[in-house]
Order: sequence, then C-alpha cells, then structure tokens
Amino acid sequence: MNKTILVTGASKGIGRAIAERLGRDNFRIVVHYGRDHAGAAETLSMIQKNGSDGRLISFDIADREACKTVIEQDIETHGPLYGVVLNAGITDDAAFPAMEGGAWDRVLRTNLDGFYNVLHPIILPMVSARKGGRVVVMSSVSGVVGNRGQTNYSATKAGLIGAAKSLAVELAKRKITVNCVAPGLIDTGMLEGLPLDKIMDAIPLRRVGTVAEVAGAVSFLCSDEASYITRQVLSVNGGMA
Repeated sequence: MNKTILVTGASKGIGRAIAERLGRDNFRIVVHYGRDHAGAAETLSMIQKNGSDGRLISFDIADREACKTVIEQDIETHGPLYGVVLNAGITDDAAFPAMEGGAWDRVLRTNLDGFYNVLHPIILPMVSARKGGRVVVMSSVSGVVGNRGQTNYSATKAGLIGAAKSLAVELAKRKITVNCVAPGLIDTGMLEGLPLDKIMDAIPLRRVGTVAEVAGAVSFLCSDEASYITRQVLSVNGGMA
C-alpha cells in the first residue's frame, strides 16, 4: 500500500501505538516528534521491523510557521499525504481559580492551534490529489464531559470536536473523512500519581484502557471499511460517557 499517514506525537505512548498499528495495516508512516528524536526513531524502527516503511519529521505543533515550512517541504519531496492523525498535545492541570494565564495559553496554543497549524498545509494538496483521505483527531473524555482541574485541556479537546465536525462537512464531497477518537483513562505514563482506586468507580468496565485499544479505533477509522463514517466521535473510555 502506498498510502501515507502522518501521526503527530508518535515518539511514545498512544501516538507510538497508533503509528505501529497503522504500519502493520500497510500504511507508510510519517513519524512526527517535537523533541524526542530517540523515541521517534525507535517508533520508526518498530514499524520497519513489522515490514512497513516511513520517515521522521519534526516540528513544534504550536509554531505555525515551522509547521508550514516543514510540512510543505515534506509534501514537495514525497507528495500529498493520504491521512493525518492529530495526536500530539499537552496538559497543564490546575483548579481553575489557581490556573495561571500561561497554563491556559500554552494548552490552547498547542492543542487547539495545532489543529490549524498542522492541517492547513496538508488539506489542499490532499484535496488536489483526488484520492480521498482520512483525518483522525484525538480528543478526550475530558472534551466530552469535562474533568476537574482541566478547564484548559477540556476546552481544547471540546474545541477539536467542533473543528473536526465542521471540517468533515467541508471535505465530505472530496471523499476525505474527518472523525475524532476520544480516549478515557489509558495505561500510559500520564496515569502516574492518580488515585486509580477512586477513579475506577467512574468507569463501568472497571479498568483502564490500553494504547492498543485506542490504536485499534484509529486504525478502523483510517480503513476502507470506515469510508462511510465521518463527523463522528468514537469514545474509547470503558463506558465513562
């Protein structure tokens, strides 16, 4: 398969699992990283060991000019992308009365602006290629139902759902689908320090999810079988919402 998908934030965790799974699905993967070159290189090595191929790409998703420059150069060299998984993002949690303006700005400038910064240079070449395409935006249960101490993060993840739904309408006639995946509590390093015993009461399935389960949802939305699915939010959260 010659279709190429960019996965942002693919140097570890959910992003790495998504990149590996899509590689096993015979997509060529553009492995994005911000600063963790070693992690991204390890992800790419895993993809190659599984029989697929790819390349590394690096930029700060909050830096609009850097995104534009690097992505346009990549497309000029390798051609338009078939798909994008917008996975990269940050958290900076605090109760709202104690949340500093800098924390609000950093999370919005990264998570929400990153949608525009990454996708804007990609979409027109994708449309011009006339081969359809897939866009999967990683939201969160926090963007669906909100979460204590995450007003900034929840605002971005809810905003991404709105942006994705609007873009889905615009791109539908081009056979480019746009969907969201909204994970709940997933077994990554982000769970360290959380009171999991108490949190389990809010999860009907009474366990945290795995990165493989999230990657499976993304894989489906990128597949041919999902060609009639667009403008949707697929929650992977054990029944939390």
